[in-house]
Amino acid sequence: MTTGTSTQAMPKTFDFTEAEARLYHWWESNGWFKPEVHPDADPFVIAIPPPNVTGALHNGHALFVSLEDMMIRQQRMAGKAALWIPGTDHAGIATQLQVENMLREEGTSRKEVGREEFLRRTWEWKERYSGRIQNQLRRLGASCDWDRERFTLDEGLSRAVREAFVTLWEQGLIYRGPRLINWSPGLQTAVSDLEVERAEEEGHLYFFTYPLEGGGGIPVATTRPETILGDTAVAVHPADERYRHLIGRTALVPMLNRPIPVIADEYVDREFGTGALKITPGHDPNDYEIGQRHGLPVINILNEDATLNANAGRYAGLDRFEARRRLWADMQAAGLTLKVEPHRHVVPRSQRGGEIVEPMISTQWFVKIQPLAEKAIAAVRDGQIRIVPEHFERVYFNWMENIQDWCISRQLWWGHRIPAWHCADCGQITVARQDPDRCAHCGSANISQDPDVLDTWFSSGLWPFSTLGWPEQTPDLQRYYPTDIMETGYDILFFWVARMIMMGLWFTGQAPFHTVYLHGLVRDEHERKMSKTAGNVADPIDMVERYGADALRFTLLTGSAPGNDMKLSESRIEYSRNFGNKVWQMARFVWSNLDGYTPQPISDPRALDLPSRWILSRLHSLIGSVQRLFDTYQYGEAGRQILEFLWSEFADWSIEIAKSALYGDDEAARQRTLDVLVHVLDRSLRLLHPYMPFITEEIWRFLPVDERPLILASWPGADERFIDPEAEAEFSILMELVRGIRNARAEYKVEPGRQITALVDADAHRGLITTHEHVFARLCNVGELTQIDSGAAPEKAAAVVVADVAIYLPLADLVDLAAERARLEAELAQINQQLARSEALLANENFTTRAKPEVVQRERDKHAALNASRQAVLDRLANL
Repeated sequence: MTTGTSTQAMPKTFDFTEAEARLYHWWESNGWFKPEVHPDADPFVIAIPPPNVTGALHNGHALFVSLEDMMIRQQRMAGKAALWIPGTDHAGIATQLQVENMLREEGTSRKEVGREEFLRRTWEWKERYSGRIQNQLRRLGASCDWDRERFTLDEGLSRAVREAFVTLWEQGLIYRGPRLINWSPGLQTAVSDLEVERAEEEGHLYFFTYPLEGGGGIPVATTRPETILGDTAVAVHPADERYRHLIGRTALVPMLNRPIPVIADEYVDREFGTGALKITPGHDPNDYEIGQRHGLPVINILNEDATLNANAGRYAGLDRFEARRRLWADMQAAGLTLKVEPHRHVVPRSQRGGEIVEPMISTQWFVKIQPLAEKAIAAVRDGQIRIVPEHFERVYFNWMENIQDWCISRQLWWGHRIPAWHCADCGQITVARQDPDRCAHCGSANISQDPDVLDTWFSSGLWPFSTLGWPEQTPDLQRYYPTDIMETGYDILFFWVARMIMMGLWFTGQAPFHTVYLHGLVRDEHERKMSKTAGNVADPIDMVERYGADALRFTLLTGSAPGNDMKLSESRIEYSRNFGNKVWQMARFVWSNLDGYTPQPISDPRALDLPSRWILSRLHSLIGSVQRLFDTYQYGEAGRQILEFLWSEFADWSIEIAKSALYGDDEAARQRTLDVLVHVLDRSLRLLHPYMPFITEEIWRFLPVDERPLILASWPGADERFIDPEAEAEFSILMELVRGIRNARAEYKVEPGRQITALVDADAHRGLITTHEHVFARLCNVGELTQIDSGAAPEKAAAVVVADVAIYLPLADLVDLAAERARLEAELAQINQQLARSEALLANENFTTRAKPEVVQRERDKHAALNASRQAVLDRLANL
């Protein structure tokens, strides 16, 4: 495949189904996705947010791929050594669930096949499906350096994970112990706060009496009666007159009769429920804090599958919700229940499985996160890292300043296994970079590795530098780290971005990137979140197959703004496809006039005619505007301005006016016109390429421009020689006059092929109009344009006035006056009939008092519209 003017004829239409695969292979096989195409240039690096290795492309992926590829392509054209590092995430929970479902369909389970066999089957699954997401990224035109593709469980990244864990352990920042965590009964693992979705749901508030030793009781309310079995205190506010006298008494846990104290704590909300609070430190984070303050015991009543354990007494073995039902029934029989009220409250659910998550005391591995968080807060506060849009910095600070220790262990098998070994003889833990064969404390060989794996986000947090070879000081790490931009969704600012900042600063001493660009969610045209259940998912690959990758990319890029959700509809993708077709037709028109043409640089733009000076000024103003918008991350607005220029200025005005010179006999004028058209098309394709890479590269092959492929062509810069405010001001007068004449033709329903005459009172702009009679002839079919003296306005003419120019269009040229008068009089008679009916209806008291108000208002609106139409017809008749 060659660049420059192709010897082939340019097809009438762009066949994206054939061209996309061909062009992508051409780019990749020539090594143009690699930063080495600019070996001595400053680097520009993005590490891709790694999609799940077994996942399929969704609209969120399509948006980030479009955004990041646009950034990479633009920087590559700007001469940077642009590196886009691709890769995939092992996605611990998501992938394990897929394989567990497969085993379930085979009639077995992971526990039945065992850990070793399960991992073998999971790697097999990964190999089978891992290419799917990569191929789909390619379909979108992702210009990644595929030779540098990484996977979070590959050998190099596994070494980085182990180094990070051991280093934090050696620094005393990793510990293991019992703490209250979020437990997912369905997944049978701990999950982080970020993996829990909290939303208000309809539930119940259960009121009951907590019996006191020696008689009496305290009324208490709860949303989870089954947790009564784990209570270790009843708390009241120290200033609450209703209960202050009971502080220090002993209460008895219903049905278990276990004695617990009545305590005072200012956390208690006197206005909620009864004003007395049951305290369950083992199953509620707020109760846990109260328990810590008062030294209360912590009782866990749940097994890992959310059935109740032996601490629940007679309710042991029951599912948590069945235990709730039975306990309440037993308390009712014992006369302890008071009432049950409907109650809307926040329910925590697993983001992945959807089941209700239980706060539970569990022995897990944790990172003491405060020292890491302090560095990450400072990096954003002092400007080392910028978050776009800026208002997310407040959200970032709020979360980071209140961050809790990070639970990094998961009770899964797929993932990075924690490099810690427990000694059965001395009970100590050995943490090592290499698998040990003996306990580091007592020398015993009786050691076993911890069964847990690390939270997926632990390895993802190392992504910007582990992908470049860390902890080894590789050439790639030295040249390409820190990276430049981290582009991702705002919904994982804390899941992932904050962890990358903390880990990058801690392990490398440098911020992993200078800018965080956050995009929003992709919603449907009614702003609803896309979901299979709502039936509103626009599958991106389906859209690519129907409209082409360029159309989907352009829609996503011009419809998005930093931090804002965007609406996606098939009609908008179709519009973008139509825009691509329009660009093709513009280019094909220029190509069709290139026979015998030798390109000449435009040395003196001031020597060109007004339409040429205008379009060149508009082009270079656009180039400057696009650069400013790119510099401020306003990519959507930049794309919209490129479209507006190409469609509404270059196609509608410049190309149409150019036809006069191209179809004329003046060879010099033809040369100058082609020089301008090629110059504008060349720069416009460069601007558009990061948005629509396939169609722009294909057009580039047919033009007498840069011999390099468009992917490597230089990014355009605004040339002040071409900025011409005077030309823009003068040409805007011509444009407004043309629009006015077109409007008059439309108003009087003049057929497009009918030539009309025009009388011009131009005063100071007489030369402007005379010089550009061909513009009026071509754009609004004015056959004859006659200058008249100032103030000699003719009668019976439609007037178009712009600045000090007045153009009069004799009505006799526009319409058959007699026929038009007859038509308008017939229209007036019909309007009068309708008005009479409407006035009679509105004068009818039965109608105005008995009909629905909205019906009466609709009739009044109709009456007003008819009156306006009547006046318009009368005005037209008066003109005639």
